[in-house]
Amino acid sequence: MDYPEKGQCRKLSFEGIGQRRMMALTGGRPLGSLLSSDRPRPSLPASPIFAPFPRQTSQQSPLLASTPAPGEQTTSLLPLPCTSARLKLCGCGSVPFSGGAVKAINGSGGAYVSPWDEEPYEILPSGKKAYLDEQDVVTFLDPPKELIPLDPASYNPAAYLWKKIEDIPEERRHRLLHLLNPRLIFRAWEIAGTRYEDPKLAKKSSSKLLSGETGATPLEYYYCQTSGGPFPISWINFFKMAIFCSKEGQTYGRLIGETILARLASSFHPLYFVVRPHKEVMSTEQPCDLACEFGDGLFDLQDYPEGFPKPGKHPYPFNDEVVVYIRHIGPGISVGQAWQEGKNLQQVPRKLCSEILMVKDNYGSSSDIH
Repeated sequence: MDYPEKGQCRKLSFEGIGQRRMMALTGGRPLGSLLSSDRPRPSLPASPIFAPFPRQTSQQSPLLASTPAPGEQTTSLLPLPCTSARLKLCGCGSVPFSGGAVKAINGSGGAYVSPWDEEPYEILPSGKKAYLDEQDVVTFLDPPKELIPLDPASYNPAAYLWKKIEDIPEERRHRLLHLLNPRLIFRAWEIAGTRYEDPKLAKKSSSKLLSGETGATPLEYYYCQTSGGPFPISWINFFKMAIFCSKEGQTYGRLIGETILARLASSFHPLYFVVRPHKEVMSTEQPCDLACEFGDGLFDLQDYPEGFPKPGKHPYPFNDEVVVYIRHIGPGISVGQAWQEGKNLQQVPRKLCSEILMVKDNYGSSSDIH
């Protein structure tokens, strides 16, 4: 019987662990097939968290690469294939690889630590938990300055963002409202624009109801966050959006303020709108999925959710041809742009506020809706 040479057993064991780990993550499919595209693309890295691993090479990595200082050892940044396998900074140190981490104590090898045994979060010095899946989205939208961004021509950023949002459990996706600032929400809008380059990805939707699919939930709520709303409607910086379908099959919605005064105003001005499929933003000709058209607010609605007020005329500026254009960026999450296009044909359209992050309320609580 032939025995492997010294050191070969560990290498084979590591490779076997990496293969089993990847098969478990992808359901037995190649990683590249998870994010399908009509044009050939290299496999995407499964995590935007990259760990430095010294490697003697004369070729520059096509992925993220750091620029070494004069006299510094050349370092290529290799993507870790899963969220939990990260470079841990602890007293003894650790070395990442495709199946987990090998603890090294005083330079000597240690025991293998399975990524399945790791927690999905890190404890910050303040005692708060930082969930890794949400941090992956933030890091992808706002990569470290010392790293060169991935070449967008080598993969579809929107497909990657969609996958990372999909990795976040439904009950934790609302945390993105607090983690993404206006600059990152705008960045998400930009990245979502690359989704239309892939015909299969362009057909995906963040919500069956928003897409008008039959059999969808008749009522959905979304938590929405933006910034820069004008003073009369400053409540729009954080509000709730209700989406519902009428018996005729048309999709409608309304904006609901979160403050007491905003809710009181909503009872007099319910701010209804109609949702229609739309190809592009009128002012910029950028692609989009949907348009929420406010019109004058006097919709002929015969049926609407229980407890909702009757449609009424919109106050300014919502009565000045306001349209919210929406892009899907992941399951239960969309990004919108609100434009005040104006009734006057000579009026120059302007943005009503900055980009809007919309996160679906999966519990659909409506007890506090008026």
